[in-house]
Amino acid sequence: MKNIINLIVNENEINQRIDTYIANKERTLSRTKVKNLIINKNLKLNNVIVDDPSKKVSKDDCIILKLPEIKKETLKPLDYNLNIQFEDDDLIVIDKSSGISIHPGAGNYDNTIVNALINLKDRKFSNINGELRPGIVHRIDKDTSGLIVVAKNNYAHEALSRQFTKHSITRVYQALVWGKLRPQKGKIETLIKRSSKNRQLMEVGISKGKNAVTNYKTLEIFENNKVPTLSLVECKLETGRTHQIRVHMSYRSNNIVGDQKYKKKYKKIKNIDEDLRNLIVNLDRQFLHAKILGFVHPNTEKYLEFESKLPNELENILKKLRNTVK
Repeated sequence: MKNIINLIVNENEINQRIDTYIANKERTLSRTKVKNLIINKNLKLNNVIVDDPSKKVSKDDCIILKLPEIKKETLKPLDYNLNIQFEDDDLIVIDKSSGISIHPGAGNYDNTIVNALINLKDRKFSNINGELRPGIVHRIDKDTSGLIVVAKNNYAHEALSRQFTKHSITRVYQALVWGKLRPQKGKIETLIKRSSKNRQLMEVGISKGKNAVTNYKTLEIFENNKVPTLSLVECKLETGRTHQIRVHMSYRSNNIVGDQKYKKKYKKIKNIDEDLRNLIVNLDRQFLHAKILGFVHPNTEKYLEFESKLPNELENILKKLRNTVK
């Protein structure tokens, strides 16, 4: 990716907004990205800095746009064993473990997937989302495991982002929830907004929020005199709002096992199998796993789909449940 873009406006290109003009000429950059670069004084028009993205271009205008380098020195590399499922010149598919955040944020700038990515030798990543999120197209929660895709250049980032925007990405999760979902399969469609009581949480909105759609189906139900009622559920996302599955399961009163933020107060469960109790009590994450990720490759235009096995700590709970309800 070049760091300086030089353009000369032709006669048939006049009277366009300058951000639109540049985005049309440079397909690797979105108009939003160009707009932000202009606002941050990275554009010279006829050798004069311009910070107005709406300015119209004229014939023979000379445009110079600077693309800032990712300041890797602001991030510390992390020696971390990334479980890479696929890699080529455009992207990397990673099977993320629980317990690690995707990118740096308040209180954690050193122990993230991004820190591990910049520790990889001879790799470059897209800079569309800024220096603290190189390559990051989408996220899953810290205590959720499973598949994510990372963009190695801006062209791939834009192409993947368009698929997320169009909801054409295949994203299938598995979750273990308390109780039974009724009906056992269906669609949950609500608005989701930030909680008015706790800004770190999300909640279903009545009139405000972003549209959120989760398709679900119950795969297995576990219950007997030694097992509280639990359901293994598959959730296929149409949208990808923050904490979407966790919020939707909580909204239906079928909270995810191990979820400490969206947890429901339950009465003490009597006569539960002691080994099962220990597995659930000692689970230091939510039982939520991004199992399938599918998308169209930005360059080859072939559909790729990846599948991740449930981590051992989740699989062990299922094995114990299946053995206990025989």
